[in-house]
Amino acid sequence: MPKKKLTVLDLLELDLPGHDSLELTCIAGRRGLPRAINVPDVNRPGLALSGFYDSFAFERVQLFGRGETAYLQKLHDENNIETIRQLFSYKIPCCVFSSQREPTPEFFKLAEESCCPILQTSLDSTDFSSRLLRVFSSIFSPKKTLHGVLVEVYGVGILLTGHSGVGKSETALELVERGHRLVADDVVDVRCVNGNIIEGQGANSLIAHHMEIRGLGIINISKLYGVGAIRDQKEIQLVVRLEEWDSNKTYDRLGVDQQDMEILGVKVPAIDIPVRPGRNLPIIIEAAAMNERLKTMGYNSARDFNQNVLKWIENGEAQRAFSGNEDRY
Repeated sequence: MPKKKLTVLDLLELDLPGHDSLELTCIAGRRGLPRAINVPDVNRPGLALSGFYDSFAFERVQLFGRGETAYLQKLHDENNIETIRQLFSYKIPCCVFSSQREPTPEFFKLAEESCCPILQTSLDSTDFSSRLLRVFSSIFSPKKTLHGVLVEVYGVGILLTGHSGVGKSETALELVERGHRLVADDVVDVRCVNGNIIEGQGANSLIAHHMEIRGLGIINISKLYGVGAIRDQKEIQLVVRLEEWDSNKTYDRLGVDQQDMEILGVKVPAIDIPVRPGRNLPIIIEAAAMNERLKTMGYNSARDFNQNVLKWIENGEAQRAFSGNEDRY
């Protein structure tokens, strides 16, 4: 069961932009608008209308398309309302009629009697279903808050983490200066989408694109660098852990062993970058972003380098090179 409660009234009042808009209006059963939607899915009640109620998914939003509406008209013509009465004996969250279709008078009457909200949308069934499932995925997906900075570098979403004062915001600011985009600074809200995608965004849309720079204060990235320097949300595809340089620690110099960071049950590639004077972190992160893109395209630089070294050894070229150098002395 989802942790967040969503009512039919909440669904009706969602203010979604453009291609996400559900375009819903309530045409009957307003007393049932406080009903909770506990299962984030859609059901087409064609079998139920025909009288087959075994395994009826009544907890879901019931979507009536062209076929279901035509069958309701058939029941109306035959003066048969028993299956409709049986439909409303279940506590359905709501019924939605697509493409501005309307139910029959009997359906209206029984919906009012059972306090079941009847909604109408101008979208067709397929479009409405896909939009509603996206809304459910956004609302009911697992969420948590992380401390870090989220940036987009060459199309790759990178989460910068590390202790306070290690230089996350300053590094992100330099990346923005170099033409990349800021998603969120300091506090990042992350959610798991479809079970395998981690998306991040600012914890507060009003302050998400502001950045705190020690010694300078709060700056507004969108005002300083323009709207092209910001992004509302982005999939986290790489985690960069910044840490103070530790001379006693052995850092990975080949990159053969893949590191991961688990976020909401999903493993995200991660790398550790030591910080010390003289290291150009923005350039290193840009290279890490391009290297990650290569990996998604099927090319792994470290693995390819390792294979080439093994071939060099197997072919005897390493031994000949060593023997040749030895003969010179």
